Amino acid sequence: MPASNQKFTDPVIVKSVIPKHRQDLLKWNGWGYKDSQFVIRDGVAYFTGQRYSIGNLTLPHLAPWVISVLNIDLNKYNVFNDLPKESDYPPPKLTKEIYEKLEKLNIPHSIKVIDRVVRAHGHTLKDIFILKYGRFDRIPDLVLWPKGHDDVVKIVKLADENDMVIIPFGGGTAVSGAVECPTGEDRPIISLDTTQMNRILWLDEKNLVACCESGIIGQDLERELNKLGFTCGHEPDSYEFSSLGGWVATRASGMKKNTYGNIEDLLVHVKMVTPKGLLQKNCQVPRLSCGPDFNHVIMGSEGSLGVITEVVLKIRPVPKIRRYGSIIFYDFEDGVNCMREVARQRCQPASIRLMDNDQFKFGLIVKPQSTFMESIVDGLKKVYVTKIKKFDPDRMCVMTLLFEGDENEVKVSEKRIYDIAATFRGV
Repeated sequence: MPASNQKFTDPVIVKSVIPKHRQDLLKWNGWGYKDSQFVIRDGVAYFTGQRYSIGNLTLPHLAPWVISVLNIDLNKYNVFNDLPKESDYPPPKLTKEIYEKLEKLNIPHSIKVIDRVVRAHGHTLKDIFILKYGRFDRIPDLVLWPKGHDDVVKIVKLADENDMVIIPFGGGTAVSGAVECPTGEDRPIISLDTTQMNRILWLDEKNLVACCESGIIGQDLERELNKLGFTCGHEPDSYEFSSLGGWVATRASGMKKNTYGNIEDLLVHVKMVTPKGLLQKNCQVPRLSCGPDFNHVIMGSEGSLGVITEVVLKIRPVPKIRRYGSIIFYDFEDGVNCMREVARQRCQPASIRLMDNDQFKFGLIVKPQSTFMESIVDGLKKVYVTKIKKFDPDRMCVMTLLFEGDENEVKVSEKRIYDIAATFRGV
């Protein structure tokens, strides 16, 4: 732990957006918050809730698109499974002896079916289909919420001594099948939920590193770092709900990797509890020239080798300027060629994405109802793009950009990108 360079000495206790019983806030059988979803009222689409910019706004183009493109009858409703009851799944495979040992650990736990079911899956299409229409062949027998590294050591020791299986569980956003329970597994299965291990243990503002517990959720981590004037800059698509430990375990990539790097570029140190002991480097320096790098053994291991408890990662000061931009191209080929040239000149901004024509059209389809003035402006833009510049709405694509840094850095980066785009007919 750093001494003289510390921003603070006491850990930051983080109040997570995601509650311990996640089904109280999140959909138990789908992605995201319970209060945020698309609905149809009198043939018009809306997105509920106030969490996002389109919340409770009319989406006049969405319902016709769903009918014509997806061939869905909006007057027919599918019947989904009800919230699982205790009788829907077998009781946990826990002996009285194991349960008594568990009680002595004094670690919060649950054997309720709903707590077990929501930790029996990730978020693949197959997972969601089973939740809505079927049932899992095997679910965890027990959910444990350790409060820190020492609790994890106790849990792993208990499991090792009693021939139990541990499946680490963070944000629950996995798409690799790593949190699924093997169908033929007869041993008791523990779902070790890390989300109550979410403190920022220390922060070194001179060396720009921070040590955090593995269960901290992405949006919580960024919010708390921002309060202190820093950012980690790692934003995978699952950023709202995925955990820091999950990023390491899955070797995650973020939307702003051009500036901040992927998780392997941010990771300095990681602590993992295994049945054979603690796996970690014995020094805090970011790089050693001798021996294998255990960080790279742990990254991508998907919880198969042990439980990640603490992570030291690089941070940066919050950028002074954050500016968004977009470029439209006549077709996808022009967009790809522009991306290649940007990569060749190594001048990528924090984020750069190319959307094909289908994605571009869908972005317009979910656009809310415009005001009178907005309609006039949109109409003028459409005339300029399609009539004057001769863009074909059925072929054009769009590149989205995010620039971060100080004012001069952003201006230089913008000019380089827009100059390159112009050579490929970008506007």
